[in-house]
Amino acid sequence: MLDDAGVAEYLGRIGAEKPRKADLEGLRHLQERHVLTVPFENIDYHLGREIHLGERAVDKIVRQRRGGGCYEVNSAFAELLRALGYRVEILPGRVHRPDGLGPAMCHLALRVTLDGEPWLVDAGFGRNSRHPLRLTSSDVQKDPHGEYLVLPVEGGGADVLLDGRPLYRLDGRPCRLGDFTPTLWWWRSCPDSPFLQELFCSMPLADGRVTLKNRRLVRVDGGQRTIEPLDTDAAVLAAYRTHFGIDLDELPEGDGVKRTVGIQLT
Repeated sequence: MLDDAGVAEYLGRIGAEKPRKADLEGLRHLQERHVLTVPFENIDYHLGREIHLGERAVDKIVRQRRGGGCYEVNSAFAELLRALGYRVEILPGRVHRPDGLGPAMCHLALRVTLDGEPWLVDAGFGRNSRHPLRLTSSDVQKDPHGEYLVLPVEGGGADVLLDGRPLYRLDGRPCRLGDFTPTLWWWRSCPDSPFLQELFCSMPLADGRVTLKNRRLVRVDGGQRTIEPLDTDAAVLAAYRTHFGIDLDELPEGDGVKRTVGIQLT
């Protein structure tokens, strides 16, 4: 578990105040700050680097000031929440895709129980809510990112929808981080893995979103959309630093083969 120094470092990384107690107000603040500061990105998948969960993911997110996929971001966030006194469980999920539900264990989300009520906490999906969602309500839950529904499904679990579009299906049975080892291998190695199809880095803004996909920077801010092609390595590296606070010394090739970039940005 994170010690006091680790908690302070993590809170500083996401620009959050330490909650006075482990309550809903504090949880809302922590999730919002996490979502607005930690990118959803797959850079290391294309650089061929190891992907870690839990405490080892904390180092990447906090000290390297990076982001990651749900396995990394949500498992690291769980470490912070537990250290602050929250009751946290890991929930597996299946992502809704155009051809139906994806494989089991391909999403990792959190369930935080406060005064006997379970809440969905997800800071690592890309289109996740900015605030926790009630897991026991089928009503529309309004969020800065849209209108969410959490609908129970036959046999247990729930579908999570955003503005009427299904995002993923949660299994209500908690699991361990080690249970994700086989699917992590699949995400990192299978040619069909969505994380190996395109290079992306994305993060919501206060009123929009900024996304760098391969060499195209897309920014939506206050309803206005701009698209900027990035033609050089230097421009790509500058975009990672400017928009996501990420400093890289290498970039993946289009086929996922890494190369060292001998460029220093001042």
